Amino acid sequence: MMPLTLCQAGEENIIKKIGGKEEVKKHLETLGFVVGGSVTVVAAMGGNLIVNIKESRVAVSKEMANKIMV
Repeated sequence: MMPLTLCQAGEENIIKKIGGKEEVKKHLETLGFVVGGSVTVVAAMGGNLIVNIKESRVAVSKEMANKIMV
């Protein structure tokens, strides 16, 4: 298991765990980040990530991406 920030662009990963405070978990869940869901890193810029999740592109900060374990 590793944080989303360590994933290579283009590789599909399955979300295993989402950490952080309850409000952070809820926010990520509304964006589509749920345990068991697949996520693909599209690009990384300055530590921030653009990811494909549920057929949508979402930008997440480095801090948020570190809470998403794949």
